[in-house]
Amino acid sequence: MAGKKKVIITVAQTGNFQGKDANPNLPEQPSEIIASAYDCYNAGAAIVHVHARDKAGNSSNDPDIFAEINAGIRARCPLIIQDSTAPATKPGSQADDGIALLDMKDRSCLPDMCSLDCSLITTVWGDLSFIYRWERPWLIKTAKKMMDLGIKPECEVFNPSSVEDVFNVLVPAGVVPDPVSLTFVMGMNRVSQGAISYSQPNLDFMISLLPKDRQVNWSTMAIGANQLHGVTYGLLKGGQVRVGMEDNIYYSYGQLAKSNAQLVERMVRIIHELEMDVATPDEAREILKLRPLDRPAEGDA
Repeated sequence: MAGKKKVIITVAQTGNFQGKDANPNLPEQPSEIIASAYDCYNAGAAIVHVHARDKAGNSSNDPDIFAEINAGIRARCPLIIQDSTAPATKPGSQADDGIALLDMKDRSCLPDMCSLDCSLITTVWGDLSFIYRWERPWLIKTAKKMMDLGIKPECEVFNPSSVEDVFNVLVPAGVVPDPVSLTFVMGMNRVSQGAISYSQPNLDFMISLLPKDRQVNWSTMAIGANQLHGVTYGLLKGGQVRVGMEDNIYYSYGQLAKSNAQLVERMVRIIHELEMDVATPDEAREILKLRPLDRPAEGDA
């Protein structure tokens, strides 16, 4: 009899948009992000998706801040670190700003994975408007740089054509290694032109575009009120899961999340109720074919 499915939980603790004004429990500074990541590890997360903020709480692509966060997480627990390469939400921000972290001085602080946004989208946030030029040549160049550094790209796809680009452009170019790691981004359409809304039929269609002859480790992220239902539906369809206050600052209707760990704990309960198991970071490394981690003892640093 086959063993239970091992489900990888990714926690996205803080993004580029909402901050403490929206939920005071959202971690912004490195010490907060590190402490929250450790709590999420103890709750059952295997991957932590990292964004950086400056001292004022604004989104940042500063490689030194990423290095501080990554080093702090590694000193406390064996979580897989997946840094975001999304450009910061500030005037004049460009695609290349997001990959500044790949040039961090201390190479031991480089992440295990990096997000690779594979869609051409326009995002409006407040008075700011961004056209992110994640064009095919740029994606190939950036994915190759990640691979050369020993970092696995995690392809974030906002629409059906981006799924096809991953398997018709990036995979043939040899810059996205097997097993492909991919996240369906559902529900960014309210702020991003070119992003698909969340619905079960939309997610079904995105899943149908995955090649049948290739191993793909895919997960679902659903924004706002769709997070719990969308992620759970993706789980039932065979995917991994992503939760966290980057995607939804609420735990339930009208009730702000107390912590990222609270969101992880709920997903752990759902996974167990569905007769599945939660993957440890080491098990997730094996599933994703990531290099083993040389790490210090776990606990307080």
